[in-house]
Amino acid sequence: MVWKRKPKFEVTCVLGKRISVTVSYWRKIIRLKHPAMAGKEAHVQKTLTDADEVRESKTDRTVRLYYRACGTAHLCVVTKHLNGDGFIITAYFTDRIKEGTTIWTKS
Repeated sequence: MVWKRKPKFEVTCVLGKRISVTVSYWRKIIRLKHPAMAGKEAHVQKTLTDADEVRESKTDRTVRLYYRACGTAHLCVVTKHLNGDGFIITAYFTDRIKEGTTIWTKS
């Protein structure tokens, strides 16, 4: 029998890729990495599906940073794209957009 990890959510991002996060990994993000993201799942999904800008990481060409304005800050959702789909690495609020090649902007 093959066990598949249960997704917390899965969306199709502005780049047309399917992006997901498992329940257990989302729990790790909100407990260990960025507790401010607890209860912000809808904001994370909206950032992926209606981003203002997407950048490629300077250090890893398979990593994308999705940004969306959220009040006076930006929500950044960091994903890894492999085999046509992707998964969330982390998500956090920031006051600035990181350097990196812009690969998509909202028109």
